[in-house]
Amino acid sequence: MNITVNGQTRDLSPAPGTVLAAVLRERFGATSVKLACERGECGACTVLVAGRPRLACVTPVELVDGEVTTAEGLAEESADLRAAFADLGAFQCGFCTPGQVVNATALLRAGLPADAERARAKARAHMSGNICRCTGYAAIIEAVCATGRARAEAGEETR
Repeated sequence: MNITVNGQTRDLSPAPGTVLAAVLRERFGATSVKLACERGECGACTVLVAGRPRLACVTPVELVDGEVTTAEGLAEESADLRAAFADLGAFQCGFCTPGQVVNATALLRAGLPADAERARAKARAHMSGNICRCTGYAAIIEAVCATGRARAEAGEETR
């Protein structure tokens, strides 16, 4: 089978049931994909498959249909988001940050409402699958919303 990750295509012969996270870490060196709960509950392994968030720890690689994008592949696009995370204290230990950034990128691509309260509510709902044991989430939601506002003010279009 062929799989494309961050623009790089490889031919693989994984054992049946091999999860996407293992392939991404072992074959593509995508160490941003964290294996934490390994049950699809924490979101630390979040990647984009064909532009949509997926939990790589529970996704069998043979079921992947579309290009996979990890936090490494979003480095340029998410630079402002990552800066907002740093500026607003949206991470402490950093373990969950790649999954948070990947999931937030999908949300920002779709766009946030202009109304601040509705934007926060949408961000909270969208990001609810990403667990952070350190921050309490308020700063994460603010970083996502601040990035959305800045992009809207700059006239950036969502994808």
